[in-house]
Amino acid sequence: MKKKMLQFINLDQTTPDKRTTGDRKSDFHEIYKDYIKDKAEQQSSRCSQCGVPFCQVHCPLHNNIPDWLKLTAEGRLQEAYELSQSTNNMPEVCGRICPQDRLCEGNCVIEQSGHGTVTIGSIEKHITDTAWENNWVKPIKVKKEINQSVGIIGAGPAGLASAEELRKLGYQVTVYDRYDRPGGLLIYGIPNFKLEKFVVERRTKLLKESGIKFVQNFEVGKDKSLDELKNTHDSILIATGVYKSREIDIPGKNLENIFPAMQFLTASNRKGLGDKVKLFDNGTLNAQDKNVVVIGGGDTAMDCVRTAVRQKAKSVKCLYRRDKENMPGSAREVANAIEEGVEFIWLTAPKKFIGDKIIKEVQVNKMKLGQADSSGRKKPEVEENSEYNIKADIVIKSLGFDPENLPQLFSTPELLVSRWGTIKIDLDTMQTNIDGVFAAGDIVRGASLVVWAIKDGRDAAENINKFLQQKILEKRKTKAA
Repeated sequence: MKKKMLQFINLDQTTPDKRTTGDRKSDFHEIYKDYIKDKAEQQSSRCSQCGVPFCQVHCPLHNNIPDWLKLTAEGRLQEAYELSQSTNNMPEVCGRICPQDRLCEGNCVIEQSGHGTVTIGSIEKHITDTAWENNWVKPIKVKKEINQSVGIIGAGPAGLASAEELRKLGYQVTVYDRYDRPGGLLIYGIPNFKLEKFVVERRTKLLKESGIKFVQNFEVGKDKSLDELKNTHDSILIATGVYKSREIDIPGKNLENIFPAMQFLTASNRKGLGDKVKLFDNGTLNAQDKNVVVIGGGDTAMDCVRTAVRQKAKSVKCLYRRDKENMPGSAREVANAIEEGVEFIWLTAPKKFIGDKIIKEVQVNKMKLGQADSSGRKKPEVEENSEYNIKADIVIKSLGFDPENLPQLFSTPELLVSRWGTIKIDLDTMQTNIDGVFAAGDIVRGASLVVWAIKDGRDAAENINKFLQQKILEKRKTKAA
């Protein structure tokens, strides 16, 4: 019998249980338990099925959320999965790491009315994990092979999403990546306690089984130039992401044991994958028994502090120059970090790193929030004579990411970039100034969310298809003439 919807009046919001703080601090496994089938159906039935679904409007992929919630409430999980994956190439990833509190769930109508949001992310995870368990997720079956090829530079979420969409259309797709495993930040940037690596590995395995070729340990500009790749393929997509860590220009910045966030996280993730990591194995990038200070307030900073906790650091402090309400990271991640023992020092900014050769202390200033800046956020200002020192054995800088100098790296000086170093594209076609070369994801929009990268990758595939189809038409016209 079909379950009624609009049950938010009768049913309270219930999120999946978390593992106890003590348990989860001792390993890197995901902290949220799975919904059981009945609980997922109950929570889905809380959806109000509103006429204007703001959850869908505020999802970058515009996922058909009310529809697959209704199907889940009715126990029709396979249909729910088919609908979910029709707009999202990685629903099992988004269900785990999307900041739903800022996107779909934060804009849920019943959340706004005070009843507590529908737990959309957890239900999305339940739907897709059930699909994998029941072998509903199948490799792509190409109906008609197209004798045109696309080379994709970057095996992160934008590149993988585009590769899948192009392969569905029948194109020959090759993904080139500088790392030894596909997945980009999904493999090396995001810790296991948010995204277990088998989730990414089974997805990339499926893409390989679908006929997509992967070339790992490949650096454009070193192994082949962009021009050489362009001559190999009918079209190119640049989806490298942005990995260059922003620096902090204060005295003592060159002391040892001050690391960018990605170096710290990559070392930890590689250890979890069973790799030998020299700097971790010799203790340099291992936080065990050390006083750790993380500078920054985004999701990457939360990944760093929570990783340090699991490495059994002596103490973990997070410095952020604004207050808790103005942190850019997910409120859920901040709450999880606090539960796990991270000390947040709000309205604080580093002034100087102190040490002889190795970092010993961070001198900080207390801050206050002044007038709003052009973005509408109150600008942090230094309080006079507020300096004090914080002990530190390791400092991790998590201040955001900038693009690398791609025209130089790719040996393609003619490739146009913005003043921020992101690739310039035609916003209608996503094509760069080089004919047949497209770009998508963070390398265009700047450091952003995985869900936006997937959206950009899907849009790029659509535009590349139009470009290649036009080339076929032009060839036919030439022959006919």
